[in-house]
Amino acid sequence: MRKVFAIILLGIFGFYILSTILLLDFGKRSNNVGQHYLETTVQETGSVNSVTAIIVSYRGFDTLGEVTVLFLAATGLGGILYDKKGKKRKLQHASLIVRVTSQIIYPLIILLGVYVFVHGHLTPGGGFQGGAIIATGVLMMFMSYRTFETNHTILSWIESIAGLTFVTIGFTGLMLGHTFLENFLSLGTPNTLVSAGIIPIIYTAVGFKVGAELTALLDNMLKTIK
Repeated sequence: MRKVFAIILLGIFGFYILSTILLLDFGKRSNNVGQHYLETTVQETGSVNSVTAIIVSYRGFDTLGEVTVLFLAATGLGGILYDKKGKKRKLQHASLIVRVTSQIIYPLIILLGVYVFVHGHLTPGGGFQGGAIIATGVLMMFMSYRTFETNHTILSWIESIAGLTFVTIGFTGLMLGHTFLENFLSLGTPNTLVSAGIIPIIYTAVGFKVGAELTALLDNMLKTIK
């Protein structure tokens, strides 16, 4: 019975995949989608960064999948490295020069990460880049101070709230409009901070989520060092 069900399921998937392939006019020039994005992004999304608009608006559902993949990867590796005894890192403190310098530039790195994802709709950057920058700053503190710790409970809350924000905004757009992540807020004035509707909100949520996930993952990995 299981084999029959599997064959039927594969047949259904194969039918729809084949139907989609047959609809494509291979070898024929179709509408220039890229040119359309470049010409209409500002009018349709309010974002002057076309890449940001494509990632968060036009193909926002795919971005949700990418965030989910990162979450599953971080969760899986964290589960493998998890130690109920809560081992402390056995790394030695860095030199005095490194420690003092880290204290000075650490808040600047965090500020840069926040700037990158908050201004993602205006300048090159976005949630993934900003979150990675924040995690890099935390990694610097891990390497400089043996006693530097992060609160995993707070990181979990940040990650959960950021993920729920993304999904909630997406379904709100679906209910108020016609598609997931429909931009239901005012587009504002292009080239200003408060513009592009939901795009900066989504990127802010993604930035916090990526930063929290990578920070927790780095902490787990460093605690495995003998």
